[in-house]
Amino acid sequence: MPTSTVEQYIKIIYTQREHLGEGVVPMKRLSDAMGVTPGTATTMVKHLDEVELVRYRPRQGVLLTEKGEHLALRMLRRHRLIETFLEQVLGYDWSEVHADAERLEHAVSDKFIDKLEDYLGYPEVDPHGDPIPTAGGVIEPAIAIPLNACAPGRRVQISRLIDDDTEFLVYMKNSMIVPGEEFAVRENSAVAGTVTIEHLATRRVATVGFERAGRILVSER
Repeated sequence: MPTSTVEQYIKIIYTQREHLGEGVVPMKRLSDAMGVTPGTATTMVKHLDEVELVRYRPRQGVLLTEKGEHLALRMLRRHRLIETFLEQVLGYDWSEVHADAERLEHAVSDKFIDKLEDYLGYPEVDPHGDPIPTAGGVIEPAIAIPLNACAPGRRVQISRLIDDDTEFLVYMKNSMIVPGEEFAVRENSAVAGTVTIEHLATRRVATVGFERAGRILVSER
């Protein structure tokens, strides 16, 4: 059985690949996401390469093998179902679920996760709009684009927030920028580095930084 540290590395490699939109994750990005030094991350990645969970490419980065992909999806399934349970059943705020889900995902059995999924009614996404893999390791790709790629005048629905940072999530919630809510894009300026949107129901206006808007995935209406 892989250790919790191995499980965490594999899951983080997968999620960083999601954010980047490509297969190879640079080592600096991985070490930053794990909160460790580049040397520590490289030592672990070399070990993961030896056990065929990843392929390490010096001076390029790391990518998951088929075996690593399977483990990553297993951990994402655990994490996202636990987050959903914490919010829907235990009443956690959606900006708070990540930290406890990180701890619990390594401690429970596959049987527990299967029972949890059944209890929750087989949800397809977690509170942040992230797709939940099935027990068979199938994950439905979301058809969405970054908010900062949307032209002014377009109407969009928030699909997913691809960042687990608590401060980011609190700001999103306070601005009503949560999955399911609909907005009109009023301004999108790469020069100014901001995107301004208006909530269609309340007419509330929010302006977010260009980089932050890239972490908000939407579907155009």
